[in-house]
Amino acid sequence: MTGPLDGIRVLDVSTFLAGPYAATLLGDFGADVIKIEPPEGDESRHLGPERGGERAPFVAVNRNKRGVVLDLEDARGRAAAGRLIATADVLITNVREPALSRLGLSYEQARAHRDDIIWAGVTAFGPDGPYAGRPGIDFLAQGYAGLIALNGDPAGPKVRMAVPLVDVMTSLLVANGVLAALHERGASGLGQRIDVSLLDALVHAQSTGLASLFLADETPPRTGNRSRYFAPSGIYACAGGDLICITCPTEKFFRNLARALGADWPSDPRFETIALRLEHQDEIDSEIASRCATYTRADLLDKLVAADVLAAPVNELPDVVRDPQVRHNEMIVTIEHATLGPLDVTGVPVKLARTPGSVRRSPPVLGQHTTEVLAELGYSAQEIEAMQGGRSDG
Repeated sequence: MTGPLDGIRVLDVSTFLAGPYAATLLGDFGADVIKIEPPEGDESRHLGPERGGERAPFVAVNRNKRGVVLDLEDARGRAAAGRLIATADVLITNVREPALSRLGLSYEQARAHRDDIIWAGVTAFGPDGPYAGRPGIDFLAQGYAGLIALNGDPAGPKVRMAVPLVDVMTSLLVANGVLAALHERGASGLGQRIDVSLLDALVHAQSTGLASLFLADETPPRTGNRSRYFAPSGIYACAGGDLICITCPTEKFFRNLARALGADWPSDPRFETIALRLEHQDEIDSEIASRCATYTRADLLDKLVAADVLAAPVNELPDVVRDPQVRHNEMIVTIEHATLGPLDVTGVPVKLARTPGSVRRSPPVLGQHTTEVLAELGYSAQEIEAMQGGRSDG
């Protein structure tokens, strides 16, 4: 067993992040994931930082896959894809219509090859409705679903989230949907279509803000580094300029903070309750800031952790890679890449005790496993060479 999904085959016919990362998550748990790319490769192969011809956005989300190049604009490529679909349990795609049907990847076309296929389609806004067919990415979903309006300092401009959290959330929902459909297929013997959109993923994530609107007709304001619900909560500078996060969602944590910093804040009439501290955030933040500035971040963090205070460093990415808990959790793992040699990638975040997932394959170079996979489908060496030589039908 390579994981709980050993024996499940997934075809990844998607590009950029949300679709490919969903397939990767299934591959982490042992599925045989085959990524089909056009001759020019996934678009993410041409963006971002580069080393040895490989690009960071592709490497980030395509581990645990075999890479195959098929020209689906060519009849031979579509025929080969059809053979692959017939062997697959799951197909994940984010190709939009009319290209989806032209390339032979629609749900009904996939069902013609395997009736019980689980087909997962990723779109920006949904497969139908007023926005159907529009192009879209994480940034646009942030605009439509209200995230940009909530992000940033109250006195400054609205800003986007730099981390592609919408794409990542979408990939998680796609993987969840696939697992649910696989479970149901075990009982019914039937496949089904799954649709997940970036818009729906982020509206789903806005549940707390929407609850405020539905329950109290309140639109959440931008709060910057502060919390809307409790205080103190913010980012403070230590000696030398290093930053630390401190947050106190309950009276217990506020008392622990005061005790750790040698302050009598809980008895101060301005700070006796969460409601009062919210009214006097500037004053409590000023007092915390003045005390934090007298410690190095390492000393302060040790002191706060020992006092059971909710605190964390504001790490840069190199700090994250070195973090002892991140390393202990095996969230950075090294694997051998076909051309780059040893390559660090992110690990498997869900830890199954009996059938754990693992990172077994590095992100493939373009077409790395084409010959291997086509040979498994019964193609001869001559047929594979001819297929790779150019289109037969334009």
